[in-house]
Amino acid sequence: MSSEQRLILATRNAHKVTELRAILTDAGLGPGLELLGADAYPDIPDVKETGVTFAENALLKAHALASATGLPAVADDSGLCVDVLGGAPGIFSARWSGRHGDDQANLALLLSQIVDIDDAHRGAHFACAAALALPDGTEHVVEGRLPGTLRHAPAGTGGFGYDPILQPDGETRTCAELTPAEKNAVSHRGRAFRALAPHIREALG
Repeated sequence: MSSEQRLILATRNAHKVTELRAILTDAGLGPGLELLGADAYPDIPDVKETGVTFAENALLKAHALASATGLPAVADDSGLCVDVLGGAPGIFSARWSGRHGDDQANLALLLSQIVDIDDAHRGAHFACAAALALPDGTEHVVEGRLPGTLRHAPAGTGGFGYDPILQPDGETRTCAELTPAEKNAVSHRGRAFRALAPHIREALG
């Protein structure tokens, strides 16, 4: 990878920018790479997530940013898929309560919907599609998952979104109780972006 390369992440979520920077650094893409969030381009409107899968939405966002900025762009779409809810909230995870990005309201609504479900049936997984788009239209998309079980009440102060209620398989803590490094090592987003890293490296030369 040549020096002083710029890559834009199609999100205005500061948590995701920080998390992705750490993941890509661990994947060997840190030196010489400037990772920018969409806030660096405030005049570019948010992309409507009209896709019906995580992959479709991730590609929509990545292509829109690459086209608008002339830079390689990465995007992800991710969410919580609950077995007993038939995979919901899925692509609607960030706006499950009706207001986009209201983590507390989303958590409260989801927990109320499964309040009577026994532990044996509280299986769920985080899913993430990570996409890379280049200004010339080239694209790559990969997916990652983190299976686990839903707690009856939130635990932990780290992370964001549904992290306080998903306990990964093999863990005694929720995602919100893991350190950032521990979470990135196992998370759906970490797995997806590590799989995408070789494509990013190739694209940046």
